[in-house]
Amino acid sequence: MTGIIVALPKVEEAKSIRNLLVRNGYTVVGVCTTGAQTIAITDGLNDAVVLCGYKLPDMLYDELHDCLPPGFEMLLMASQHLLTGRVQEDIVSLAMPLKVHDLLSTVDMMVQTMERRRKKRKAKPKVRNSEEEDLIIQAKRLLMERNNMTEEEAHRYIQKCSMDSSTNMVETAQMVLSLMQV
Repeated sequence: MTGIIVALPKVEEAKSIRNLLVRNGYTVVGVCTTGAQTIAITDGLNDAVVLCGYKLPDMLYDELHDCLPPGFEMLLMASQHLLTGRVQEDIVSLAMPLKVHDLLSTVDMMVQTMERRRKKRKAKPKVRNSEEEDLIIQAKRLLMERNNMTEEEAHRYIQKCSMDSSTNMVETAQMVLSLMQV
């Protein structure tokens, strides 16, 4: 589940936004009143949505945005006159005063987009370097010679052992080589 960080200068406002989000099923991983606190929380996360105000005590929203690691999205909440023509394209914004429905639907849209990106990243096949490919080929050749398997059977064998032992194919190929070359 994608986490949310609430960064607002007034702790009471930040806590009330957090409570609203939690009541509606979102995971809030932190409530901050400064940009430095927000950046500190991001260190332990892969991605999150950062809800912030226009100005925190130690930095403006765009400075905070520039400090966020890749994979983090920002939702800027500010008055309409501050938002007009000043917000970067990759920052989602909501005009104050907030409407609860607008806030929740915007957060939902951002969370779903991040979840789709995460699934796409996981679905991409891992790219192996030539040494890793060579290990897998050697293990397949050994299985083909010793067990009279076809290349496809040897590949499936390594694949199945990999899944059964919760290791990747390279580690499984290494195990096959070390066990069979005794």
